[in-house]
Amino acid sequence: MPKKAQPSVSFEASLQQLEQIVTRLESGDLPLEEALNEFERGVQLAKAGQQTLSQAEQRVQILLNGDKGDDSDAALTPFTPENS
Repeated sequence: MPKKAQPSVSFEASLQQLEQIVTRLESGDLPLEEALNEFERGVQLAKAGQQTLSQAEQRVQILLNGDKGDDSDAALTPFTPENS
């Protein structure tokens, strides 16, 4: 069964959803199947959040090192957001 594309949400909204999932999972009141679905969604949110943070960090590095004119930022690639 193909997965449905998740709508794009802000980093802050994703973090809030992840916190709610953790709270529900920690309660121990969810049936197994629902807990597994919540866990899967939590993993997806965590991965997306990590990617967003990595992109933000790269963007900051480009901004901080961009005017030096040396090769210290040679390993960095230009920031290109996926959802533009």
